[in-house]
Amino acid sequence: MSKHRFDVVKDAFEKKAVTVIAPSDRVSDYFGELVFNRDKMHKYLDAKTFAALDACIANGASLDMETADKVAEGMKAWAMEHGVTHITHWFQPLTDGTAEKHDSFMDYDGKGGMIECFDGKSLVQQEPDASSFPSGGIRATFEARGYTAWDPTSPVFIQGDTLCIPTVFISYTGEALDYKTPLKKALKAVNDAAVPICQLFDPSVKRVFAYLGWEQEYFLVDEDLYAARPDLMLTGRTLMGHAASKNQQLEDHYFGAIPSRVAAFMRDIEIEAYKLGIPLKTRHNEVAPNQFELAPIYGECNLSNDQNQMMMNIMNSVARKHGFVVLFHEKPFEGINGSGKHNNWSLGTDTGTPLLAPGKDAKSNLQFVTFFVNVLAAVQKHNALLKASIASATNAHRLGANEAPPAIISAFLGRTMTGVLRTLLEVPSDTPIEIAGKKGKSVGLVEIPEIFVDNTDRNRTSPFAFTGNRFEFRAVGSSANCAAAMTTLNAAVAEQLLDFKASLDKELSAGKALNVAVMDTLKPIIKSIIDTVCFDGNGYTDEWKAEAEKRGLDTGVSVPEMFKAFTAKPSVDMFTRLGVYSAKELEARNEVRWETYSKKVQIEARVTGRMAANHVVPAAIGYQNLLLKNIRLMKEDFPEDYKEMAAVQIDLAKDISSLVSDIRSKVSAMVSARKKANAIEDEYAKAVAYHEIAESLFAIRKSIDHLEEICDNDTWPLPKYREILFIN
Repeated sequence: MSKHRFDVVKDAFEKKAVTVIAPSDRVSDYFGELVFNRDKMHKYLDAKTFAALDACIANGASLDMETADKVAEGMKAWAMEHGVTHITHWFQPLTDGTAEKHDSFMDYDGKGGMIECFDGKSLVQQEPDASSFPSGGIRATFEARGYTAWDPTSPVFIQGDTLCIPTVFISYTGEALDYKTPLKKALKAVNDAAVPICQLFDPSVKRVFAYLGWEQEYFLVDEDLYAARPDLMLTGRTLMGHAASKNQQLEDHYFGAIPSRVAAFMRDIEIEAYKLGIPLKTRHNEVAPNQFELAPIYGECNLSNDQNQMMMNIMNSVARKHGFVVLFHEKPFEGINGSGKHNNWSLGTDTGTPLLAPGKDAKSNLQFVTFFVNVLAAVQKHNALLKASIASATNAHRLGANEAPPAIISAFLGRTMTGVLRTLLEVPSDTPIEIAGKKGKSVGLVEIPEIFVDNTDRNRTSPFAFTGNRFEFRAVGSSANCAAAMTTLNAAVAEQLLDFKASLDKELSAGKALNVAVMDTLKPIIKSIIDTVCFDGNGYTDEWKAEAEKRGLDTGVSVPEMFKAFTAKPSVDMFTRLGVYSAKELEARNEVRWETYSKKVQIEARVTGRMAANHVVPAAIGYQNLLLKNIRLMKEDFPEDYKEMAAVQIDLAKDISSLVSDIRSKVSAMVSARKKANAIEDEYAKAVAYHEIAESLFAIRKSIDHLEEICDNDTWPLPKYREILFIN
């Protein structure tokens, strides 16, 4: 480090909040001003062009190039009024972020000068280098061609001087190389499967939408302290560090007063988000120190996912202006809560009917139960696949800890809905379904209004919990692209709805009334899900792990093994049947997952070894030298009594020698294991080898953390947890 640790910490604690000058207008006055939304379409497009683009967005109609040219012309006029000089196709490759290549509006005018130019061809399609992104073997180094193509259903937006066009990303041979393409296909599949069922209850239904409301948890750390920790800089988490005496045990940070510097940061990102049409609603302190959360109003799944990716980019850039760095890693600090990104998911119709909320009469309740039970059946059948969809090298550190659900996919229903399902198994199929709504409850004080209590509790240990009108997929990691989980969930539900409809049609063809046919089809499914995937208890207990295994749920904890669920026959059959993924795409994506896992663990292992050699061991030896010098002086001055007088120093010096030797030995073994793993060509086998290496890092850390605890504070070179985790 160029500065001593104490100087870095002092600088961090002396920082003041950045003053934010908010727009003078109300949020509603500038919301979406940097988005080419319907208002902008009305203003900058002629009636015919607007109608064609609106039909494309609303109904999936195709656009001809003449219309695309006119749309591009309108977008350019609007963008240039905001000082835009460049365009980019904004896409989501199989990395941890988004990608963009900026092209200016400038082109030759044919008269020796330049002119701003943007046409339909540039809007609709561009060609990035596909071989430079993860492809799992679909694109080789010498096969570089790939294409991005405009997604009209996600509005174009402005960032800085650049017009950003949300796009899909595919290879020259047609395979998807991104997160958006399969997500859109899964959303189409769930619409196609759900609409025929909805029309049995309401013939006017034409479309079914999947909705997503994400809750983004994150940590903030001071950028100076971040820069003094190589592990944070290179891996996003601390690979060593003894727990602070005070962390989250008093539970005083959760929903506490937001520190002034953080509040200024939050206000700044809200302003940027509102300009981009991202409807942020919630902000608060989370459980761990330096941990916070923000969440928007829910929206259509594809758009909401794009907005989450936009939001993460905004947070990264704005944080630097406030002297912070945002950590999206699922477990940046050992011993305190990690961060998730709860995905609140639901279905609704174009007529405004929520499909996962109890209705007001028997018919609407029957429709609700139909979709409710089929969602649970999809989770039951594909529980291993759903777990694989949220698995990663980083999320593995969070799952199963006391702030996150275990690595077992089960569903929490709550007392009310569990009771409803059990009752339905016992009564005749033509019995009207009744579901209790919210009930009033007195606090016991006259001046306090009656509280309306939900008909279901919340279970933080459940990875897939019903919360009254939606399911909350709580296992998704904070750094993840939501599309991975949402693609899998929507596809699984679509497949189940298709199978249900086929069985229901047989019952209807036998002449049964709709309500009887529906219940006769649902009852065996209800019996199956209650006996397997439904669990309302404490997911952290060892008893549940044993019970889950008996029920046939996947209980594995090895991330490389989890990924194999994607290429298991039931998964391949489902994805190919629905047209979401081809078998080739599934195999390629697993290659990417295994390779990414190995590389992330490899980086962590390298950083651990080098920090041990360059930071920890020299600091420990430096302190040991001070101890030995002190022992020698005692021996000189008190030759008869020095052993008794220097007993503590002698023991400390021996402990340091033992720990340093232990660290060097374990690092050496880890390096040898890493070299062997690097020689493995098969990506799955390499990932399995790196899984073992990941486990070995905990043992190295334990010895380093013990050294930190016994070494002189003045000699320790790395900012400590107590210094990093408390923003003033």
